[in-house]
Amino acid sequence: MVRYQVRCEQAQQRYIQFSAIFEQAADLELLQLELPSWRPGRYEIGNFAKNIKGFKAFGADKQPLPFEKTTKDTWQIATSGQTQITITYHYYAAELNAGSTFLDPQQLYINPVNCFFYDAHRTEQPYHLQLHIPDEWQIASALHFDENQTVEIANFDRLADSPLICSAAIERRSYEIKGTTFHICFNRQHMIPWERVLHDFSRFTERQIQDFGEFPSAEYTFLIQALPYAAYHGVEHLDSTVIALGPSCDIFGSLYTELLGVSSHELYHAWNIKALRPAEMQPYNFKRENYALTGLIYEGITTYMGDLYLLKSGVFSLAQYLKELSKQVQKHLDNPGRFSMSVATASFDTWLDGYVPGAPGRKVSIYTEGCLLAFYVDYRLRKATNHKIGMEQVIKNLYYNFGANTNGYTIDDYQSTLENLSGESFSDFFKDYVSGTAAYEALIQEALDFFGLELQQTPSKSYAEARLGIKVSLVGKDWQILNIYPGSPADTGGLAIGDLILGVNGMRALPSLDNWLAFYENQNKTLSLERNGQLLERFIPEVDRHFYVSHAVIATTESSAAQQKALMSWSR
Repeated sequence: MVRYQVRCEQAQQRYIQFSAIFEQAADLELLQLELPSWRPGRYEIGNFAKNIKGFKAFGADKQPLPFEKTTKDTWQIATSGQTQITITYHYYAAELNAGSTFLDPQQLYINPVNCFFYDAHRTEQPYHLQLHIPDEWQIASALHFDENQTVEIANFDRLADSPLICSAAIERRSYEIKGTTFHICFNRQHMIPWERVLHDFSRFTERQIQDFGEFPSAEYTFLIQALPYAAYHGVEHLDSTVIALGPSCDIFGSLYTELLGVSSHELYHAWNIKALRPAEMQPYNFKRENYALTGLIYEGITTYMGDLYLLKSGVFSLAQYLKELSKQVQKHLDNPGRFSMSVATASFDTWLDGYVPGAPGRKVSIYTEGCLLAFYVDYRLRKATNHKIGMEQVIKNLYYNFGANTNGYTIDDYQSTLENLSGESFSDFFKDYVSGTAAYEALIQEALDFFGLELQQTPSKSYAEARLGIKVSLVGKDWQILNIYPGSPADTGGLAIGDLILGVNGMRALPSLDNWLAFYENQNKTLSLERNGQLLERFIPEVDRHFYVSHAVIATTESSAAQQKALMSWSR
């Protein structure tokens, strides 16, 4: 057993103090300790070892033991026949998001995969963990700590997937669905409308369990970090999720749909990626990339189904749901990267740069493309089976056939499941749209029409977006170009991503770039720019067409009986 002690003295310095005792046989001369290189839910290398300070090793006699780092996150200790080795180190915890580890005088938040070591040759040994925290702090976690803030955990995989929040400002309530207890824990959130929250969470939870037939765990905990600034992030775990959302003053106002959306999404992950994993992640290899082509399943389908279950459970109205679907369509159509990278390749490349904008026009999102392709597949299944089978049955079949104690599923297993359920071939679909970059807007339109929906297109309300073809953001007093529509006046006029727009036709572009552009409507324009410290001017012709367009999925005003039947079957 590995015995860990965690302290948070001088919390304002943001260093958590760790000590651990590892045991091994006397005839072994080396102990190889590993720190994970990435964390589940974020498919990129995390390099957590950069936060380790002052690593030391001691024998049972408390004498220092020699050690060396053999990789960026591997420590090899010469044990000299010692059977009990103690390590101590500090972990710098200054970043607060749903997947990080954080310490300040108000809270200790630990995602163990960031900061706990494991014996490379004995990953299945149990852990004994004790926290040393202020008396007034509570612990929120799927782990069951005793009155001494102590808990025993079966193995490192379980520890790595069990985050915890310690704070004096935790409020919690619970609800039960079909024998499973669900806990909702808010940290640092005021005036929680618990009746509303419990009602809505119970509704979407019950509907998800109804379709799967069971929940993978006996208990589940929503750990919600309410932040005073803008934030939106969720990370799935075996028996819990961590959600970071803010500003906290808006969580039960304009951000409430976001809270419901991310919570339903993360709950669906309890089946799709935690209990059911792709073969490449069964089990997780924490030391290197776990490349997989199936991101459209574990993130894309989860994005689709997480929102759809809010509709099916009655938590969202049809209009609310279509607003969320519209956002995915907008992201897809605004991204020229869809012509150069397939969603399967994008899954592989999350390990390269999957969570930042990256090179313009290079890549797509497994969340967005996977969601829209799931919408199309859902339509295909419902059409082929006369509304008897939809996407919910696909993941249910995969869960029962490839979940838990199996070798996981492959992209071929997904295809064969679709074909077995529908009685149709999906070969061209996978070749052209999963592994290929063929445009699939016509497929989305086909699916929309089946459900009595339509795609409404209007020019962007931003003059810069609609008429010049640029998306900008205010940086200080200047407007920085974030994206350029291919072939737009901005593109042909020589503007570049990263340029700062200072003025229009000799006038400073303050307080609004759009207002100055509209002031010279239907006139050619000269933009004053700064590019890499150099002042430039670029002539931008005015053309009679629109570039960036706003897309909204809406219900048709007049739908047929067949469309009404399809919509009702799909949305309930």
